[in-house]
Amino acid sequence: MPSKSKSKSKPKPSSTTSSVEKQLWSSLTTLSPWLLDAVATMGFTKMTPVQASTIPLFLGNKDVVVEAVTGSGKTLAFLIPIIERLIRSKETRGKGFLEGIIISPTRELATQIYGICEGLLKFWPVTEGGDGDEGSSTVPCPIRPQLLVGGSNTTPQKDLKLFLSTSTNLVIATPGRLNDLLQSDYVRTSSFDVLVLDEADRLLDLGFKETLMKILARLPKQRRTGLFSASVTDAVEGVMGWVGVRNGVRINVKVRDHKDEEKRTPVSLDIGYIPVQASEKLFWVPRIIESLPLPPQKTIIYFSTCHAVDYFAHLLPVILPAYFKVIALHGRQSSVNRGKNFEEFVNSTGVTMLLTTDVAARGLDVPEVDLVVQLDAPQDPKQFMHRCGRSGRAGRRGKAVLLLTKGREEDYAGFMKVRKTPMRLIPDSEIRAPEEKDVKEGLERLRKVVRGDRAVYEKGMQGFVSWVRSYKAHVTSSIFRIEDVDWSEAGRGWALLKMPKMPELKGVTDIDLRLKEEVDVDGIKFKDKAREKQRQEGIQYRQTEEFQEKMQQEKEQRLENKKKNFAWSGKQESKEQREDKRERKRKRRDAEKYSKMTEEEKKDADELQEMIRQIKKSKQDEDGDEEEQEDDD
Repeated sequence: MPSKSKSKSKPKPSSTTSSVEKQLWSSLTTLSPWLLDAVATMGFTKMTPVQASTIPLFLGNKDVVVEAVTGSGKTLAFLIPIIERLIRSKETRGKGFLEGIIISPTRELATQIYGICEGLLKFWPVTEGGDGDEGSSTVPCPIRPQLLVGGSNTTPQKDLKLFLSTSTNLVIATPGRLNDLLQSDYVRTSSFDVLVLDEADRLLDLGFKETLMKILARLPKQRRTGLFSASVTDAVEGVMGWVGVRNGVRINVKVRDHKDEEKRTPVSLDIGYIPVQASEKLFWVPRIIESLPLPPQKTIIYFSTCHAVDYFAHLLPVILPAYFKVIALHGRQSSVNRGKNFEEFVNSTGVTMLLTTDVAARGLDVPEVDLVVQLDAPQDPKQFMHRCGRSGRAGRRGKAVLLLTKGREEDYAGFMKVRKTPMRLIPDSEIRAPEEKDVKEGLERLRKVVRGDRAVYEKGMQGFVSWVRSYKAHVTSSIFRIEDVDWSEAGRGWALLKMPKMPELKGVTDIDLRLKEEVDVDGIKFKDKAREKQRQEGIQYRQTEEFQEKMQQEKEQRLENKKKNFAWSGKQESKEQREDKRERKRKRRDAEKYSKMTEEEKKDADELQEMIRQIKKSKQDEDGDEEEQEDDD
């Protein structure tokens, strides 16, 4: 594949047209004047490197595979060419004719792209032949976009009805809802021109491959295709063929730091880490905020699970300055609440903090995010730079801080440096550690909130269990080891009143939560009177003879079923049969795992199997030699 690489570094003098002139939007003379006016009105005079590299090629009938750091302007790099291509199109437009598609992995990102597209199209000149005077005629915009996202209040039937009634020709969508639309015979793709997959690697990570294949089967092969992402993974490289990239140009816009070393994050973004005690993590957040010259306009705090977001949304306001507004956003929220909370954060004019998961780690362009704090490192290291990249966008200075538990977790910094995402160790002189007295007093205030509402108490117990499961699922499991977790420290960090029952704590007896006094957790009531009434009724029912008899019957039934199953398995299966069954299951699992591997991973797996085969053969040969020796003796 042809490659075109750009690096952001110090400009070099040139005797020809200066690089500054080439980077100006006005240098794109093939663009419609009204589109240039739209970009200028949005405050952009110069193109970013990814825009300067991509737009001319995508307009010039080239497929592109674009890799550029987060916050580098990829959205305009594909929206501008799509709009211009559809304007130039001579295809007959009518109801049901689809000409362009942009696919995004999340509703929030799709919604944001749609909003930017609508903002550009508002600059379409509605009159032809004058400025609205006599002799001019009204010309409607030939591009009619439609947003299709799952989980919304609309249905596939409503989407189709809107598609036909408005003569939509450009769809911005998430994969599932787009696939629903394309199933209809009323959607015609004979005029189709351009397809873009935004955050292409994330689309594959989220398991959309099968859905994407169904979508692509409905589109003509003669089209322009663009893959855009902050990281082009092996998975993306492997699917370029079936996605439809033909003789595509690979564009890799790199960033270099002051040492001329390649980075995968913007130069304007300062990334650092702080080794901390697990029990103090939450109390570092106000310290980080205090270290900044001014309170951050917008802050994003990342957690590993949805349950953690729900829980800490109750606790963080207790230790933050009163002027902070805290908003929670995660994938378990209803689509209505999720959209409402995201819009509230984006449009907030006050000092606002968003607590979220990786649902808000990719592609989203939220203005004025000055600070990103990760209380939990992401399960997948690829997500790290995307999280950090919510700050320091479009040249605005930003700060990203990762809190790592002291000990083995500190190796994560070296691991990320190898992945060209270096982070500096933030010294004590820059951010003051929380005082022991402040942590102790703060912990009591947090526990007061937990004791005050059973709903918060239960969220904490559920959240801690989900955090443990997430921790165990880290891709970098050699760094994040569940065996290394200090349960006393972790429990205090969550302001727990007691540890939940879970397999990981079996046999662990030396946990000290440092409670001032023993807490009767059964006595904690719901603030919601209706829920508390229901709980009390449940407690009373469990004390009745009817409930006790029911429990006894269920216990006896379980024992009976266990006996039956045991007797049946004993009759039906011999030891050899059971072993054979297990072996077949193992082979099926291995085959399924192998089918999902990249070509490079398959090669490594094949080499490993060959080594194992040779070792087994060598062992068999040795055993045979020993038997022959015994016979000779």
